[in-house]
Amino acid sequence: MPGAKELKDRIKAVQETRKITNAMYLISSTRLRRAKVDYAETQPYFDALRAEIGRILGAAGGYESRYLCDGGAPNASGACGVLVFTSDKGLAGAYNVNVLREAEALLREKPDARVFVVGDCGRRYFALHGRQATFLSAAQSPTEDSARRLAAPLLDAYDSGELNELVVLYTDMKNSLVSLPVSQRLLPLPRAALGAEAERLELVPSADAVVDAVVRSYIGGFLYAAALGSYCAEQNARVAAMDAANGNAQELLDALSLQLNRTRQGAITREITEISAGAQAQRNANRKKGGAQA
Repeated sequence: MPGAKELKDRIKAVQETRKITNAMYLISSTRLRRAKVDYAETQPYFDALRAEIGRILGAAGGYESRYLCDGGAPNASGACGVLVFTSDKGLAGAYNVNVLREAEALLREKPDARVFVVGDCGRRYFALHGRQATFLSAAQSPTEDSARRLAAPLLDAYDSGELNELVVLYTDMKNSLVSLPVSQRLLPLPRAALGAEAERLELVPSADAVVDAVVRSYIGGFLYAAALGSYCAEQNARVAAMDAANGNAQELLDALSLQLNRTRQGAITREITEISAGAQAQRNANRKKGGAQA
């Protein structure tokens, strides 16, 4: 059974750990609130851009583009690109586990796919499992500029024919309790999902230039929304994990404090017993000594 000193050391260690988890809880809560605001602000732009693409395609009629398809698997040669959004740090519950499990399932279906990773946890995971993956960027603090930089090499690989398809794996935070990994094909874009309607528009300088520009903007916007959604889910998962860690630390502190009090009481009881026994022995010795003298 541990003594009082060992229990005090354990209590101090748990208290120090709780300070760290509580700080992480507060930081993640602040980041989550900010990320939610940014994510909500991206939706109107994203919806408007999608509608504009539909208008442009409607005006272009039966326009053919490498960025568009009528549905089904792409026919062009090249590999499938899989972009996986993970976090840079752990201690986020099942956030990384869920999205990486989804990635493994997709890669079993597409064993020749090229993997692109956002977030250091994903980079370490694929390196540990012997899967070659291209690390594109960190996951912290996504911005529109970082999303455009993220989209550039993927679009270049698609334009050059190295990729014939791009699938994005990210985490969508439905609410504070539910976050689900989502797999979505981003390129080529299905025409049906864009809601193209016949409309008279003059496309200047050409349909090719207009469609290419707006689709590339759409890809960058989608990746920005996916990065923000994943970042929200990561912070939400970390808030929940750190809250649970704080609760567990408090339970452990209560148990250790109770054990320490019992150990102290036991030590005090032993000391009192030893003092009482010593006093009784001294009285007995004095009585014997007095009887002998008499």
